[in-house]
Amino acid sequence: MALVVPVLLAGCTAPPRKPPPEPVVPVLPPPPPAVTPVEAEPIAPATQPGGIFSQLTQGPVGAMLAYADKIRPLGPPELGSEIARLGELPETPTTQMQTALALAQTRNPADLVRAQGLLQKVITNPTADAQPLQPLARTLSARFAEQRRVEEDRDKQVQALRDAQRRIDQLNDRIEALRAIERSFARPTNPPAAPAAHPKPAQ
Repeated sequence: MALVVPVLLAGCTAPPRKPPPEPVVPVLPPPPPAVTPVEAEPIAPATQPGGIFSQLTQGPVGAMLAYADKIRPLGPPELGSEIARLGELPETPTTQMQTALALAQTRNPADLVRAQGLLQKVITNPTADAQPLQPLARTLSARFAEQRRVEEDRDKQVQALRDAQRRIDQLNDRIEALRAIERSFARPTNPPAAPAAHPKPAQ
């Protein structure tokens, strides 16, 4: 019994066992803020080729823009042939729009007037074939009207410059005529020389 007590006392005085260390949890940085992607600036419609338009715009409008891009590099002979070819086709909203686009490239004021008239027919056409083309027809009609206004202003300025140059030439002619008259008055007048005396013959 005496041996049991020291053993129990030794067990009571043993140092306490340390708890196991807690696992280290790595501290992660906060996630970066969400970045909203910025869309690229769209290309201006006036600078986009017709091929891109035909990809972005489907239907009659896309086909019309592709046609406009096709005839853009044509010269006067090719444009004349294309206008003649379109004139032989039945008159539909499509052919009217195509003819207007071709006429607008001839640089002829009379053709530009014809193009506006054809676009006006498309704008006022209530059929289902014309309705998809009407927004484009209105845009082109406004552009052609502005082009006509610019060309008329340019022609007026050219005519005004010609008139001003003609008046300047007339004034220069008058000034030169006055100078010629002035020079004629300033020219000295010499009296006529007396006839030389002839010696009398000897008697």
